[in-house]
Amino acid sequence: MAEQTAGGSAVVEPEVTIDAPNAPSGSRGVAGTLYRGGTGMWSWVLHRITGVAIYFFLLVHILDTALVRLSPQAYNAVIGTYKTPIMNIGETALVMAVVFHALNGLRIIAIDFWSKGPRYQRAMFWVVLGIWVVLIAGFLPTQIANFVHDVQ
Repeated sequence: MAEQTAGGSAVVEPEVTIDAPNAPSGSRGVAGTLYRGGTGMWSWVLHRITGVAIYFFLLVHILDTALVRLSPQAYNAVIGTYKTPIMNIGETALVMAVVFHALNGLRIIAIDFWSKGPRYQRAMFWVVLGIWVVLIAGFLPTQIANFVHDVQ
């Protein structure tokens, strides 16, 4: 839109404001944010956290394994530090992270490639958590026994 002035024409910009969409009524989200805190958001957050944790584990694992070529004694010393009760807890957390990340990754694939995936994404999240609980419940007794053995 151009407006005629004494020195020529000037462009007048219309005033535009963009407001964030309001959360639907009954939403448990934080007022003034786009995050609603639903299962999709928490699934996304947990997937990112577990992915970063697994990445850092792999980085440390590659570095400590590389020590065997530099100095077998240094490698043995590092591996010796891993045989502690605290590292047993870390191994448990790692297994829990890997299992959740894998199951949630399959859920994400289903959402992406199944035509009804987005419609059932919330139900699939709870299925993922249920399967995760069952798998971890099968893993924990052995890991707890190892922890008790390490402490004694």
